[in-house]
Amino acid sequence: MSEALPDIPRLYTALAEWMACLIYISVLKKLLTGWRLSAFSAVILIGQAVFLVLTKDLPIVFWIPSMVVAIGMMFLFIYRSCDITALEAGYFSARAFVAAELVASLEWQVHFFFLNGINSHWLWAVLILIVVYGVSFLLIWLLEKRQIPDGGKLNIRPRELWSTVVIGAAVFGISNLSFVTARTPFSGKYAQDIFNIRTLVDLGGFTMLYAYHIQLKELRVRHELKAVENILQNQYSQYQQSKESIEIINFKYHDLKNQIIALRAEEDSKKRNEFLTEMENEIKTYEAQHKTGNHVLDTLLTSKNMYCLKKGITLTCVADGTLLNGIDVIDICTIFGNALDNAIEYEQKIQEEEKRLIHVSVFSQKGFIMIRFENYFEGELKLDGDLPATTKENPHYHGYGLKSIRYAVQKYGGVVNLDQKDNWFELKILIPKPV
Repeated sequence: MSEALPDIPRLYTALAEWMACLIYISVLKKLLTGWRLSAFSAVILIGQAVFLVLTKDLPIVFWIPSMVVAIGMMFLFIYRSCDITALEAGYFSARAFVAAELVASLEWQVHFFFLNGINSHWLWAVLILIVVYGVSFLLIWLLEKRQIPDGGKLNIRPRELWSTVVIGAAVFGISNLSFVTARTPFSGKYAQDIFNIRTLVDLGGFTMLYAYHIQLKELRVRHELKAVENILQNQYSQYQQSKESIEIINFKYHDLKNQIIALRAEEDSKKRNEFLTEMENEIKTYEAQHKTGNHVLDTLLTSKNMYCLKKGITLTCVADGTLLNGIDVIDICTIFGNALDNAIEYEQKIQEEEKRLIHVSVFSQKGFIMIRFENYFEGELKLDGDLPATTKENPHYHGYGLKSIRYAVQKYGGVVNLDQKDNWFELKILIPKPV
């Protein structure tokens, strides 16, 4: 290089990396709060600053390993402060690193523009540092806050993490190339060129990662909506099939019952009467016994009850189905179908058959329709955001049943609440009565 060009002070870099981590921690779901988060943040800041200052004069061969360790400290900061997975922590660490590089580079370029590399005006240097860091990180926080989903979870997959890491590594490499050697087609030879290259490459990298983040979020939303739509359609299809099957069963039931009456009118042995009585009792199992006042709810409850009988599950119901007459058929299928499917799935895991209990109730309460699903529950309810923690192998497909219930309930201005009382899990739905 033809001009002596000191690099960004290591303390500035440490502060930028620390503040970038804080930006993402502030918009993610916290694991540490209050004084614990403050104390941990202070320890990380001191550790980051000490490490970067001590490695300042190491040979160039140790430059990349030192930066890897610094990024590792950023990962530790985010991962231990937030209730997220290691993949999500890695994803946000890579984004925080690129953001820190951008802000630190911008500040140092502004510093040289106004002070021309003179370090004696320390008051102006501190003022520039505060203004540039403050404004830049405030803008980043405003941008990121809008794009982080509720609960701060994106369910990042390995492929998405590595894509982010590769982009971040490429941005870091190209933006700092001129500080390593001027003998490449992408290196600058003068101070202003080098500053421009680094800042603009960092800005481009941050923009790419931000756009990639928006794309990931939109893909998640589309995937979730598609899954909810499939669940809605499947529940409605199941209702139609159940309705047809139950109509056939009821027809057969009445037909057979009339045949039995005719047979009994004939002279017959006691043993034959006993056989016919037993046959009649077995047929009653398939009769649509639920009469709530809503034929859709009757069909669903009967279908689920028939399945429960096969699995040794006791399903009871006290419901005023007329309260649901203002709710769309598909929404009734979604709410009751998914809620009962979830309860049945859990009850099948209970070893003792007499404890496999599910109760459904629908009633009016102070101008609201109350729908309550209760099932026997062992253990302690753990929530992951507003969903029960999953025990499934693939967490990406967890919770769509409950999400579809919420989606249907919110159409009517209602709310969904999960609770545990003793050994009972409760799913409560409150919907305002139509005026």
